[in-house]
Amino acid sequence: MPQKMSSPTEAMTAFMQIIGMAKESLRKILVRGEFDEYPDEQNMHCTARLVEMFNQFSDELHKHAESDPAENFLMEEIMVLEETKGIGLPNFLPRAAFLTILQKRVKGISSIPTIFAEMVWSYVEEIVISVVMHHSEHNYQLQLSFRRAGHNLIAKMKERSINWVMEIVEMQKQTDYTCNPEYLSDWNELMVQQDAFMKYVLTNVDCPSIIKLEGFGEIEVSHLEKYSHVLQQAFDLKMRMTAYWKIVLKRLVDCMALHLLLSIGNLVNKEFEAEIVNELMGPGGGIERMLEESPAVASKRQKISKSIELLKKSKEVVAKIMDKIGTYND
Repeated sequence: MPQKMSSPTEAMTAFMQIIGMAKESLRKILVRGEFDEYPDEQNMHCTARLVEMFNQFSDELHKHAESDPAENFLMEEIMVLEETKGIGLPNFLPRAAFLTILQKRVKGISSIPTIFAEMVWSYVEEIVISVVMHHSEHNYQLQLSFRRAGHNLIAKMKERSINWVMEIVEMQKQTDYTCNPEYLSDWNELMVQQDAFMKYVLTNVDCPSIIKLEGFGEIEVSHLEKYSHVLQQAFDLKMRMTAYWKIVLKRLVDCMALHLLLSIGNLVNKEFEAEIVNELMGPGGGIERMLEESPAVASKRQKISKSIELLKKSKEVVAKIMDKIGTYND
């Protein structure tokens, strides 16, 4: 039976204790990865679950159809080069061609980061609400405010993340840039195969129409002979995009991880307490509500009080009887 609070000061003290305990629990399970409070509830082992979510996110990005470099080998590059050609030297690769393919690929995966961000915040919302409800279980009159504050806070954080995701995805479309040296090393490794590839496609007409390329596997090439005028550029463009696409996917995963972990940390350390206090002190809130008891608790307290009163009376009756017995014996 929780102790009944008799003054606003006592209620405020209890309220701050609830926030403090909930905040520390969230810091432990969401930030530090400690789960001693929930040893048998795997869903509350948050850092482990977040790692699993990020691994699934990375796998989904890499398995997406837009990430398959062997499909319709070189045809997309050839079509784009044909449509972006202009009057100029023949051995220059049009940047517009690269950006056109890049933008198409990024658009193809653009929904995946947004869905992932929503999934992470839905999970975090479950954790926040569960922790707050646990620490306020003896203050039913505040639980509605706590729950509403939790939903509002997560909604704000989710909206920020989705806006950020849309920006980071749009950034990938606007320019082709990286300082990662893996791009050049990967591109050079892929380009080593160009001479052998060109010779196989253009001169060995009687050979099988399938060639094996490192990084792509077995490739059907019978359809490429008639595009000899643009084949070398198409191969170069394909290798550049293949090398750069790895950078794009890694960048999306890394940026998403850094953003969400920072946001979760800010939620616990900065946003949580302020949102709860604003909700409680706003219209419909009020510390005075903590002075109220639920009907069930009030009824139980009344029954206990009656039982105590009855026990006191019974004690008095027994005492009188014992006195009479003592007097009679004397």
